[in-house]
Amino acid sequence: MKLRFLGNTGIKVSEICFGAMTFGGRGYWKYIGELEQKEATDLVNLALEGGINFFDTADVYSEGLSEEMLGKALGARRKDIVLATKVRGRTGKGPNDVGLSRKHILDNCDASLKRLGTDYIDLYQIHSFDPYTPQEETLRALDDLVRAGKVRYIGASNHTGWQLMKALAISDKQNLEKFVTLQAFYSLIARDLENELIPLCQDQKLGVLPWSPLGGGFLTGKYRRGKSRPQNARRTDPANQFLQFDEEKGFDIVDELERIANNHGATIAQAALNYLLRKPLVSSVIIGAKTKEQLADNLKASDWEMTSEEVSRLDDLSKPPRVYPNWMLQRTIQDR
Repeated sequence: MKLRFLGNTGIKVSEICFGAMTFGGRGYWKYIGELEQKEATDLVNLALEGGINFFDTADVYSEGLSEEMLGKALGARRKDIVLATKVRGRTGKGPNDVGLSRKHILDNCDASLKRLGTDYIDLYQIHSFDPYTPQEETLRALDDLVRAGKVRYIGASNHTGWQLMKALAISDKQNLEKFVTLQAFYSLIARDLENELIPLCQDQKLGVLPWSPLGGGFLTGKYRRGKSRPQNARRTDPANQFLQFDEEKGFDIVDELERIANNHGATIAQAALNYLLRKPLVSSVIIGAKTKEQLADNLKASDWEMTSEEVSRLDDLSKPPRVYPNWMLQRTIQDR
């Protein structure tokens, strides 16, 4: 397993990150996965054996059970890995049990530490933007956690360009800890962040952590044009979906992924992950797995590299629409 620097930091992480969203299966997260402790521990063991040293979860995954199960699975090996979790979502019925207020962040960091069975979090990420809390309040609370030794680095997730840049500017002006990573929806069927967020991350030296790199399973090859959909899968009903994208375009991408995978003796899923690993700003790609077979297959995506010509073919097939003002700015650049 290859290692990469986590954004503009001196810490190295495996280029594949193990996401624990499939652990537990409580509440909303039931449809993602319902792994029990033994299954979760077996997957963590396999990930560690495969060279993964980076694990990601969140306080809302299965109502905190994911954190608890991941902590138990890691045990004494926690010191050998880089551990990431998130804060922002609702964790109780009270009016202050959600958001990015100082109260919610400090309370939930302590709760996450207890569930994870550790006294520090390597990468503490805000799960999404909170329009009701001043960013200064959020960033000061995160800075206090770093200074207290409870958190080592901070990251953002699910932000627009202006929201993320404003936060970085506030941190710079007030001498607070800065975000070192952006965890974002990024894959061959979702390259929207290349319009604003990728250039921002490049300019500000943030590492990118793609979530759902296989598009909710679409880029594994189990959904094909003209074929019946698998039953009890995330996209069995295309009309009722959390992840929205153009499936017809997606089918063309899967066809090309299959051709590339065949050239390398690989699988379609491996090729989809390998494509993201060719992107220079990607620090680590977050994968989720329900079975040992899925995890073993995903791990092999780190064993080979698609050619620049293959990357270009996929770039052309999956190119996102160029929204204003990007197309106008491109014209003005070409005038120079």
